[in-house]
Amino acid sequence: MSTSSSGTTSSAFVVALDVGGTSMKGGLVSDSGAVLLSERRLTPRADGPEAVVTAISDFISHLAAAGDGAPAGVGLAVPGLVSEDAALYAANLGWRDVPATDFTTLDIPVMLGHDVRTGGLAESILGAGRGLSDFLFLPIGTGIAGASIIRGEPYGGSSGWAGEIGHTPVFPDGEQCACGQFGCLETYASAASVGRRYSQRAGVEGAKAEQVVTSDDPIAIEVWDEAVEALSLALATYTLLLDPSVIVLGGGLAEAGPALFDPVRTRLVKRLAFREAPPLIPAALGVDAGMLGAALLGWRAAGRPELGPDWTVDVRSAPLVS
Repeated sequence: MSTSSSGTTSSAFVVALDVGGTSMKGGLVSDSGAVLLSERRLTPRADGPEAVVTAISDFISHLAAAGDGAPAGVGLAVPGLVSEDAALYAANLGWRDVPATDFTTLDIPVMLGHDVRTGGLAESILGAGRGLSDFLFLPIGTGIAGASIIRGEPYGGSSGWAGEIGHTPVFPDGEQCACGQFGCLETYASAASVGRRYSQRAGVEGAKAEQVVTSDDPIAIEVWDEAVEALSLALATYTLLLDPSVIVLGGGLAEAGPALFDPVRTRLVKRLAFREAPPLIPAALGVDAGMLGAALLGWRAAGRPELGPDWTVDVRSAPLVS
């Protein structure tokens, strides 16, 4: 998948935008899978939900204007509860029941997708899950949410809440989670929680997960061991319920590499004594998964759902434009 910094295109394209709580990554993607332009902007979350919706609309217009002609469609990956034509609720962005058409002033088709499930769609068609019909995509970052890929498509459940594995109670008598429950996976194994829990126990401020993972401090070792334990418990439960062919781990914490994969794999094998554990493999698309998945949604909105399987991927970073 090629990338150009010129900002011009000569073929049909869609606008693809991955909206996060901190930043938005957007681009133009052609029907051959070429990323013709990519940029990042800050998400003005502190200014309220209306400001975020306006910022998304402005970003879409900016990207569309960089192309040669009108885009065929727009794909948006957003957090929270989502349908194809509305952003129903997002706690971290503060919006409720925002129609897809409110995100752009352009008169073109728009399709919305849940951010993690959209990333899972990209990993399924373009990345680590290419050729696999059933797997779990689990990005571990500030929080934890999963995408259950079933028969090649992300499964949203009866009301759109499927994949909230981060709120699986792994230690029912454990710490209270921000969601109100106790002992959630996210409370122990997200990157933010690993740093927070070490900071609290060690009496330091602002510790990061990567510091904990590489430290030989006994407190850090204990915090990391609890994170690994929590993750292995949740993955064992998921495996017994849905029998994934593989588990694809992504997000910032997956950058820990063997320090994460090796102990989680060992404990998962032990917890699945009567059956084989599914392989754990790293995600392939990194931070581009959401934007590439949004491109697939954009082409679906444009009536081209067949696009994607023959694309090749060249993941590249986009500059942050404030």
